[in-house]
Amino acid sequence: MNKELILSWVDYFNKADVSSLSSLYHEDAVNHQMPNQPVVGRDNIAAMFEKEFASADMTCLIKQVLADGDWVVLEWTDPLGFCGCGFFQIKDGKIIKQRGYWDKLSFLKIHNLPIS
Repeated sequence: MNKELILSWVDYFNKADVSSLSSLYHEDAVNHQMPNQPVVGRDNIAAMFEKEFASADMTCLIKQVLADGDWVVLEWTDPLGFCGCGFFQIKDGKIIKQRGYWDKLSFLKIHNLPIS
């Protein structure tokens, strides 16, 4: 069941469907993309996705999904060869914690975004 939740996450992410994507998060969830500061709360996570989808065309291609208890690991790439992984902790059928590991400098260069 937890693996299916993350497969839905990928589907919504690829559609840039912020409403459906954010509905997968617990109200008090924490999303920490390691190159950035943690984002706390479903509404703030939704705002983060809105901003990110507006700034870059992102696609998540699954390399593998591994589930163990309340944790799911997503290893991904994108059509440009950019890759990373995400760790999702599930509580009561919702994402309560997410950590993402990827190279921010490479992401900015690939998407021709300003390096800050």
